[in-house]
Amino acid sequence: MSDPIYVVDDDLSVRESLKSLIRSTGLRVETFASAQEFLACPRPDAPSCLVLDVQLPGLSGLDLQRELAKADVQIPIVFLTGHGDIPMSVRAIKAGAVEFLTKPFRDQELLDAVQQGIARDREARQQRMRAAQHEVAGALGSSAVLDALGGNGIHLDQAIHPNQDFASIVGQDSALRRVLTHVETVAPTDSTVLIRGETGTGKELIARAIHDHSHRSGQNFVKINCAAIPSGLLESELFGHERGAFTGATALRIGRFELAHGGTLFLDEVGDIPTELQPKLLRVLQEHEFERLGSTRTIRADVRLVAATNRDLGAMVEDGSFRRDLYYRLNVFPIAIPALRERRGDIPDLVRHFAQRLASRMNKRIEMIPASAVEALCGYDWPGNIRELENVIERAVILSSGPVLQVPVADFGAQSADDPPAAAAATPRRGILEAAERAAILRALDETRWVIGGRDGAAARLGIKRTTLQSRMRKLGIERPAAHSPRRSAPFG
Repeated sequence: MSDPIYVVDDDLSVRESLKSLIRSTGLRVETFASAQEFLACPRPDAPSCLVLDVQLPGLSGLDLQRELAKADVQIPIVFLTGHGDIPMSVRAIKAGAVEFLTKPFRDQELLDAVQQGIARDREARQQRMRAAQHEVAGALGSSAVLDALGGNGIHLDQAIHPNQDFASIVGQDSALRRVLTHVETVAPTDSTVLIRGETGTGKELIARAIHDHSHRSGQNFVKINCAAIPSGLLESELFGHERGAFTGATALRIGRFELAHGGTLFLDEVGDIPTELQPKLLRVLQEHEFERLGSTRTIRADVRLVAATNRDLGAMVEDGSFRRDLYYRLNVFPIAIPALRERRGDIPDLVRHFAQRLASRMNKRIEMIPASAVEALCGYDWPGNIRELENVIERAVILSSGPVLQVPVADFGAQSADDPPAAAAATPRRGILEAAERAAILRALDETRWVIGGRDGAAARLGIKRTTLQSRMRKLGIERPAAHSPRRSAPFG
């Protein structure tokens, strides 16, 4: 059963009404008459969402929000008020509230806000779990996968060495490193960034990394998928609306630009913004101001914009479906995310990462991924990229009843017999092995600061001789960066 929803309201009839409404969806509900009662009551379960009245006797709802924040208690909050104080609602939402509903509100509005709070709580818990896993991985160090494909397979108890300064991003391939270098370069600025890449390559992860490494990291990171919202509602989602602005607008709505004030707004699938809405987006980028639907009051927006698309915006400009001036405003600092097939050396680490996380989530004890499965995974072209790989590993974890991961190789599109020979030869076994080997060697060298020999050198970490490692580095074209050049003149170590 899910964690409970807590309701704090001094009106008994409101408490009982909300309790009955939320319970009707199958959720557990606990109610409190005041903020003091809520704080004093021992709670065995952390709430997944808090429905909180603003005007409470003694400690107000906004005061309670501040007290929870001071104690680093992370609970998604849905505020209720009978006064419709707009500055108050903006402050509450900027401080982390999910929604601010003015009484009377529709039942579905409240239930939608509660579900949004539950989803935010689930995401926050997963992020904290991933952060803890990365902290443990950094403490334990990394085990090489140099011989993973040639031996029995990958062992899940091997820690994954995270990227320095980018703990949530898995991979050491040179193509990914170039992207992270771009992130480090542009993050401290306020420049608009356009992230290009195929579906499933991790564009949102890169956008969040830009925010986390900027001076805005303490403010909101607000995201919206422009392709997932009907074009008729997208303007309201972006800029908000006043009550009565259109049929069905029964309450004030704060738009994503207003919520992101001081922080970062991530516009995913920006190529799907309708042409009639593009001039208003261009104005925000140029003038940093806008109006809510149904209002004539101009609102200033201090927002750093990061946009992403899997479409060719340049071609859309030429065919007239995307404004040229908006394209130039978005394309200030472009970052191209490589497809997974362009960084095959990262696949073994990604497979282990997803298998570890999903097995833990499903309470399964999986200890090894067979070498034959890893080889097949490395040989597939992954048109759905990392998202498709994660889905395949999730299916494999579900199917696995023992300690060995049962990868459904036949299900994820192993090379078809009908494919032309040239396509079948595009990723031969030798190339796959070398890609994995190169990634493992680079990771070991990075961990040891390019010290090759000795007890704590890369060769010892990889379990091979120093001369063998030097030979493999020459064959794979691995050269020591200038920052790690040795004092004596030798090719390696």
